[in-house]
Amino acid sequence: MLHTSRALRRANAAADARNAITARRPKLILGTITGGVLGLALTVGMVSAPAAGAEMPDAVASVASFVTGAEETPAKSVDDSALTMVAAKDAVAAAEAVNAEVAASGLDLGAAPASVDTSDVTTWVGQLADRDGLSHRELSSLTAYTVTGIEEITAETAALQQSYTTAQEAKAAADAAAAQAAQEAAVLAQTNTVDGAKAAARDIAASEYGWGEDQFSCLNSLWTKESGWNYQAYNASGGATGIPQALPGSKMASAGSDWQTNAATQVRWGLGYISSVYGTPCSAWSHSQSVNWY
Repeated sequence: MLHTSRALRRANAAADARNAITARRPKLILGTITGGVLGLALTVGMVSAPAAGAEMPDAVASVASFVTGAEETPAKSVDDSALTMVAAKDAVAAAEAVNAEVAASGLDLGAAPASVDTSDVTTWVGQLADRDGLSHRELSSLTAYTVTGIEEITAETAALQQSYTTAQEAKAAADAAAAQAAQEAAVLAQTNTVDGAKAAARDIAASEYGWGEDQFSCLNSLWTKESGWNYQAYNASGGATGIPQALPGSKMASAGSDWQTNAATQVRWGLGYISSVYGTPCSAWSHSQSVNWY
């Protein structure tokens, strides 16, 4: 369907070009020719007859040639075809540059075309280069075809460039998201170590509760006893879970939905629990020492 549509547009363009040439200013030509004939008749009546055998100039043909510019039209067509060749070569070069860039990128453009077809215009440019062997009508038609082809290539190149830009932006966003996820995973992996969990606890205790190293020392003793700072710790007999040994472990969801996989979330919940029930980590540690739980 697309090929048929293009062919119709090109055929119409060629027909318009031919019609413009063959039907150029008919009324003006007729009026000028008529005036020329009348003027010639008056002139003949005023001068002596030519000598026998002398040829009379074709006044009507001369006037028509002057008015229509018939002698200049082929030259103008050649000029137009030369300019069209330059524009066509530029359009093809631009399209093929984008084609090459898209192909090299390996990006998926989805339903959009991945390249611009320049074969037809390239063929016509080659034919225009050999225009000395073409008739005036053939040259006009071929030029019209090429002009239509240039318009199509230019539009398709712009559309391809837009699709390519959109694909580039999508890839950049996906890469950024992947990099962010990788960074977060690396941070989480570090936090989920014993040292990482302790570092998170020290930071949260100081920034959110104002507890210093003395309180952290008590906290370290408490949670070393309870879980060894292992975020995956689980007491099979009672169900206590995680670094603070929350019972049940689902309580820690109040500090974050990732409580099962993030030591920092468990630490934040555990510090909140200690603050609300015992006031400080040292008080919680004292209670644990006396009754073996907190």
